[in-house]
Amino acid sequence: MPSRSKTPTASSAFDQALERYRQRVEEQLDAWLPPAHIHPARLHEAMRYSVLGGGKRIRPILVYAAGEALGVAAEHLDAPACAVELIHAYSLVHDDLPAMDDDDLRRGKPTCHKYYDEATAILVGDALQTLAFHVLAHAPCDDIEPAARLRMIGTLSMAAGSRGMVGGQAIDLAATGQQLDIAQLEDMHIHKTGALIRASVLMGALAAPELDMAHFEALDHYAKCIGLAFQIQDDILDVIGDSNETGKTTGADAERSKPTYPALLGMEQAAARAAELVDEALASLDGFDQRADLLRDIARYIVSRRS
Repeated sequence: MPSRSKTPTASSAFDQALERYRQRVEEQLDAWLPPAHIHPARLHEAMRYSVLGGGKRIRPILVYAAGEALGVAAEHLDAPACAVELIHAYSLVHDDLPAMDDDDLRRGKPTCHKYYDEATAILVGDALQTLAFHVLAHAPCDDIEPAARLRMIGTLSMAAGSRGMVGGQAIDLAATGQQLDIAQLEDMHIHKTGALIRASVLMGALAAPELDMAHFEALDHYAKCIGLAFQIQDDILDVIGDSNETGKTTGADAERSKPTYPALLGMEQAAARAAELVDEALASLDGFDQRADLLRDIARYIVSRRS
């Protein structure tokens, strides 16, 4: 049987869907972020610099795609889409700091601490994190039950904290220069990258008024698989990617002696592992109709992307 992940991903409908949702979340983020001239202006300017005008927006698009698969209108998904992207943006600002990954380039432009300063970057991350939960708590959306809104807040807070993304970053820092086995490496990335991708899909599902548990569990499994596949592709791009396409410095992981899938498995096996995960993700969507096609295309895109 041929690999499902080898199905071509490029299509005008797919590209249009990605662009439509990118524009939508960009507009929503612009509305939620404080205007740059509002006091304290430098902080607000730096927040907008770090969030707007760049990025693939994969996580908010996953929110929209998961909701779309369950028949949820886009306007009911704006708040969780914004919230997850604000958390992601905060994590990038903090990860780029000298005490963490010490990166100079992000999304093709100077990182926040390089363009402003380290103290401002720390405050930007703090402010974006709290704004994410403000959006989830206060966004007007009568069609989302209060209990579902609380579950979204709980889902995102768990994914962003010590048992998710932040915990993964701590494991990553401790593992620098160490030799990990495949189970340890996957555990690190399930936390660091996978947790927030999983939360994106689950928050989209939680917006559905009558959520079938079988569908929820299938989406959860899909999200776990693509979260890990996403990180493997990131590791591959750090070796073979073009900085002009990726928007960040290529080869940084090897320079810092970070454990990666290509370093542990080799490029060919790393790519094969990512393809296996995409196949597994696609199989988990077998019980969904054509409304889940965007989720299917995203899974394939994750391992074919060049940035």
